[in-house]
Amino acid sequence: MKTQSVTVEQSLFISTEAMLKHWQGHRNLTRRVIEAFPEEKLFSYSIGGMRSFADLAMEMIDIAVPGVEGLATGNWEKVEEFDHSKSMPKTKEGLLELWDKVTQIIDETWPKITSDRFQKVEIAFGQYENTNYNTLLYFVDNEIHHRAQGYVYLRSLGIEPPFFWER
Repeated sequence: MKTQSVTVEQSLFISTEAMLKHWQGHRNLTRRVIEAFPEEKLFSYSIGGMRSFADLAMEMIDIAVPGVEGLATGNWEKVEEFDHSKSMPKTKEGLLELWDKVTQIIDETWPKITSDRFQKVEIAFGQYENTNYNTLLYFVDNEIHHRAQGYVYLRSLGIEPPFFWER
């Protein structure tokens, strides 16, 4: 979906290369959280009605690819609700392979994002109007939020999660 965009005048606070490194650092840490889960708990374990960590990881995956492509092109896929029931891998290995594929897509697409694209105001996923840099920050914040849920799950299973500062 092509949307009309507005550019906000603002200088960059962080270089695009540093921002990619920051995001990929979070993605690396989240990957290690996926690895820490026992296979049988990754897809089924829940506390208080929250989704499994595999479901949360799939949400991050479902946001990342159309998100980075939207940032690069201004063409945002309209999404009412992310439904990954058909694309959910059946194994931890499959989920990690998909995670790595998405990481590669981000790395390949990122150089296509010009610094002025981050200043544009667009409607991401047909719903969320904001500057593209704020939309990107949402992707990272959303991942941190869901990874924290994974930390709670791991601790409740008696598993020490990776140190959050080791990105």
